Amino acid sequence: MSSTQGARSNYKNPRLEPADHAVGRSRGGLTTKLHSLVDGRGRPLVLLVTAGQINDSPVFPALLDHLRVPRRGPGRPRVRPAVLIADKAYSARAHRTRLRAAKVKTVIPEPADQIANRRRRGRRGGRPPAFDAVLYKNRNVIERGYNTVKQWRGLATRYDKHAVIYRGAAVLRAIVTWLKDLGDTP
Repeated sequence: MSSTQGARSNYKNPRLEPADHAVGRSRGGLTTKLHSLVDGRGRPLVLLVTAGQINDSPVFPALLDHLRVPRRGPGRPRVRPAVLIADKAYSARAHRTRLRAAKVKTVIPEPADQIANRRRRGRRGGRPPAFDAVLYKNRNVIERGYNTVKQWRGLATRYDKHAVIYRGAAVLRAIVTWLKDLGDTP
């Protein structure tokens, strides 16, 4: 029995095979989620695989922890983005606090329930978080990236039994995306 077979189901170490093989149950059947951070051109920087019923918000700290962007020339890799654009699923106070402490500009819309709760509390509710609607228009980059994932039949259908193999296919797609993009630039 290898050490990876008994691993607990988590997304914090993508090299370990989770006990559930990142296959979750839902009304629609067996599902898997591919979480990713991309750069401004839609090229994947971090890829994590979880069971389909895992929400996006708990995976967000693990995505940030795995972020490493090598620099051209000497120096340590970048571990924090300059700007983070995300959807309403990542609007938790803990995420905003962590990003503010790291001096990362966040562009995350506030969900209607959070707006209502803040307004209900009056002055104690605080100010609304800053939101740049012009920058938020660039969030479609990640949606277009997920549409290219769906073009890879093996990723769209998940025939692989093991999560590490499935993640390997997603990493291969990311490498092809980077190589294709590098070939397009002069």
